[in-house]
Amino acid sequence: MDMQQITDTIITSLTALGLKILGALAVWIFGRWLISMAVRLVSAALTKQKVDPTLLRYIGNIVSVALNIVLVVAILGYFGIETTSFAALVAAMGIAIGAAWGGLLSNFAAGAFLVTLRPFKVGDYVKAGGVEGTVMEIGLFGTAINSPDNVLNIVGNNRIFSDTIQNFSTNPFRRVDRTAQLAHSVDVHDAIKRLKEALTRIPNVATEPAPDVEVIDFTPMGPVLAVRPYTHTSHYWQVYFDTNKTITDTFGAAAYPVPEARYHINRN
Repeated sequence: MDMQQITDTIITSLTALGLKILGALAVWIFGRWLISMAVRLVSAALTKQKVDPTLLRYIGNIVSVALNIVLVVAILGYFGIETTSFAALVAAMGIAIGAAWGGLLSNFAAGAFLVTLRPFKVGDYVKAGGVEGTVMEIGLFGTAINSPDNVLNIVGNNRIFSDTIQNFSTNPFRRVDRTAQLAHSVDVHDAIKRLKEALTRIPNVATEPAPDVEVIDFTPMGPVLAVRPYTHTSHYWQVYFDTNKTITDTFGAAAYPVPEARYHINRN
C-alpha cells in the first residue's frame, strides 16, 4: 500500500468519524429539545389536573433523568458501542448508589407519599416526627416545621411518614384541657356554673360546642374539675392561658378557700 492509499484511508476514516460525531451532536441537540418538550408537556398536563407543585418537580426530574439516560444509550449505540453491558453497568451503579444513599432515598420516597397523600399542607399546625409546630415547607428529603418557640426544625420525611401524624388544623376547632382543684367545702355545682359563664367571655372561645366543666377526679384536697373550652388552633395558646387566668379570677371572686389536703390519723 503506497502513501496515497494510506492518506485516502485516513481521510475516509476521519470523514466517517466526523460525520458520526456531527450526527451524534445533532441527535444530542434534537434529543435534548425533545426531552425538554416532553417534560413541559407532562408538567402542563399535571398542572391542569391541579397536581401539587412539589409533586410536579418530582415527576419532572424523574422524567428528565430517565429520558436523558435513554438518549445517552442511543448515542452510544449509534457509535457501535455495545449498550447491553452499559445498561448492566447503569443498573449496578443504581444498586450501589441506592445502598449508599438508602436513607436519602427513603426520605425522597416518603416525601413523594407526603405530597401525594397530603396528610398535611404548608401552614398546618401538626405534630409529626416528634416535632410540634407549623409546617413551613415540604421538601424533597425533609419537612421544615417551625415550633411554637420559633425554632425551625428540619425533620426527615421518612421519620414523619413512618410515625403518627397529628394535624391540628384539619378540624374546625380544638379542645383546651385544663383542670381546677376545689376545696372540700366548695359547692361543686356553684363552681361549675361560675366557670361555664366565665369561659364564654374569653375571646375566641367557641360557642358550639360549648365549654365543658365537669368533675373529673378526687384528691385528698377535694374534687377536681375538668375545664375544657373549644377554639380554633390559631387561638389555642391564647385561650389556654386565658382559661388559667379565668379559673384563678373566678375562684378568687367567689372567695373559695384554698384547697388543703386532709388526713385522718388513727392514734389507737
